[in-house]
Amino acid sequence: MDVRGTVAPGFEPVRDAFVRNFEQRGERGAAVAVYRDGRKVVDLWAGTRDVDGTEPWAVDTVQVVRSAGKGIAAAVPLLLHQRGQVDLDAPVSTYWPEFKANGKERVLVRDLLAHRAGVPALDRALTPAEAADGVTGPAAVAAQRPEWEPGTDHGYHAQTYSWLIGELVRRATGRTIGRWIAEEIARPLGLDFWFGLPPDEAHRIGRIGPVEPPATTTAASGALRVRPKRSVVDAYRDPDSLTRRAFGAIDPLPDENDAAYRTAELPASGGIATARGLAHCYAAMIGPVDGHRRLFAPATLTLARTEESAGPDRVLVVSTRFGLGYMLHGPAAPLLGPGSFGHPGRGGSLAFADPESGIALGYVTNGLQKGVTADPRAQALVRAVRSAL
Repeated sequence: MDVRGTVAPGFEPVRDAFVRNFEQRGERGAAVAVYRDGRKVVDLWAGTRDVDGTEPWAVDTVQVVRSAGKGIAAAVPLLLHQRGQVDLDAPVSTYWPEFKANGKERVLVRDLLAHRAGVPALDRALTPAEAADGVTGPAAVAAQRPEWEPGTDHGYHAQTYSWLIGELVRRATGRTIGRWIAEEIARPLGLDFWFGLPPDEAHRIGRIGPVEPPATTTAASGALRVRPKRSVVDAYRDPDSLTRRAFGAIDPLPDENDAAYRTAELPASGGIATARGLAHCYAAMIGPVDGHRRLFAPATLTLARTEESAGPDRVLVVSTRFGLGYMLHGPAAPLLGPGSFGHPGRGGSLAFADPESGIALGYVTNGLQKGVTADPRAQALVRAVRSAL
């Protein structure tokens, strides 16, 4: 395997794990980056740019990272709160009056971030064009009746998160979330990250697609292969389950390689990034990087990683933990340690920070394997980082 990039002394185990992902875990094309205390210590890429192609992954290749972008989206309302522009304990309708319809008048801003708003699914799924138009999605979630009393329980808002967070930001700032991130985070920090890929960057993006993991897994591979619980399998198979309805809020499923989808601003699933951009952003959340001040003040960092939701997830049907916008370390989403916060992307990608160790990691893949929160390839890289500390 022709692996490109650099690894600082002591972090060679990450390179070894990255190589084994290609040799033993079905990787096609991927990149991983790690920062420690604001310094880049791992920056690797290998394989093909397209999951179904032969052109090599380049230093500047970007990919759709699905829900790994949710953590970057969550930074926006937290930074607005830090600046005094958004009150996390205010009703969402303070900024978005239409949202109070159908029993949602008491939904707080923090409920949106902690997946407690009660609207993970829609009575009528949106077409890909409706999901991307910036109007139909917000109107649909504003009119939707909650599945449970908001604030009393949690369930992963897999797709509706796009319109909940995106519209909140637009109402509070007058800017779309993609524009806000570009102007306030990505451009100042020099990050390769977008909600809404600009046309002049389209030549850099690779094609993603499903891949089957190896048929057999040996102890030598180090991959974690756990048979899903029957309840989880049943939830994904049942077309009427809240699980299927939440993940199927866009129907038919969009072509994620379509140019129209890539230019849409969908914070739930449409983030586009390099591994370097993800890791750099998380590094900036917890400390200064390259002469730039940290993004999160200490109080904001505490909000991001203080548990708001925990226990059985009504959508994922396993126990999950969320802070304000971020998944927290736990069995369903293992990160580096108890204080870690971040977000995986369904199929593989992962980004998180661990303030205690000063680590920030970004992993991007074009080969989407089954699983939502604990991809074996990403977990192998996390274990390798842990062994290097």
